[in-house]
Amino acid sequence: MENADYEALERRIGRDHLSERLLIQAGGTAKLLHQGEGVFQIERYVPIDALVTIGLRCSGLGGLVRRNFLGVGVVTQEWSLPHLPPAFDGFRLLQLTDLHLDLCTDLTPVIAELVRSTPHDAAVVTGDYRNKTDGDYGPCMREMAKITGELSPERWGILGNHDFIEMVPSLEHAGLPILLNEVAAIRRGTDELWIAGIDDPHFYKTHDLAKVRAAIPDAACAILLAHSPEVYPEAEPFGFDLQLSGHTHGGQLCLPGGRAVIVPCKVPKPFIRGRWSHGRLQGYTSPGTGSCAVPARLFCPPEITLHVLRK
Repeated sequence: MENADYEALERRIGRDHLSERLLIQAGGTAKLLHQGEGVFQIERYVPIDALVTIGLRCSGLGGLVRRNFLGVGVVTQEWSLPHLPPAFDGFRLLQLTDLHLDLCTDLTPVIAELVRSTPHDAAVVTGDYRNKTDGDYGPCMREMAKITGELSPERWGILGNHDFIEMVPSLEHAGLPILLNEVAAIRRGTDELWIAGIDDPHFYKTHDLAKVRAAIPDAACAILLAHSPEVYPEAEPFGFDLQLSGHTHGGQLCLPGGRAVIVPCKVPKPFIRGRWSHGRLQGYTSPGTGSCAVPARLFCPPEITLHVLRK
């Protein structure tokens, strides 16, 4: 990237947060801990992804888990939001998350077709566009462009723990505005619905909830996009109406009944997948649209989520 690009990013996210992100990226820390903490630290020493792939093949589940991986469905969630303006009653907000598009390009046309056939008024992508955490992200961006063109013109994304900040210009060139601790307003006449997007709160921890909340009128209806649900106790006092997250993949490879074996962040069980609430804050953790590390799903279907907002 040219120096001017970093200058533009600095104006948006601030010098401290930009420096923090770049130092982590340059140090190769993201490659060592591509999920961040806990059990995933073992990936420093053991090729977990390869072992899981071999294990699935040997168990005879290889074909099933791949079909599950490609079997993305549409899940509808309806929300009652007290601050929602009348003009947005019935508003349809589509959420995609954890696409990891460089893992298997067979997934891209599946997602594009689902988006194309799902009517929606606006769309958000809550991070993790790629599977790798280093190297060339160009192929991933080309896949993303095939999906972005199917989304509503009113669309925004945020970065996840797999995403370098240098990807922002490429994502925006592909037609997906990225919110770097920034906000956007959707307007219908004189009514407004605000979308607040924070930077990755899990691995980079460069999110700024106070900044985004200060940019939104006090009485407005505000939806928070946070890659990981773990920011919920910090977010609740700010008065957001709804938090949309991903990151957990719902466990991805689960036991019967959808019981997660490994979750890449420390959250209580209700926050791993689906609807949850904390104080006044309602939230949803998507099990993910793509898959991480291996193109496989077991007892944890991938989804794109259609959030229908009600007054």
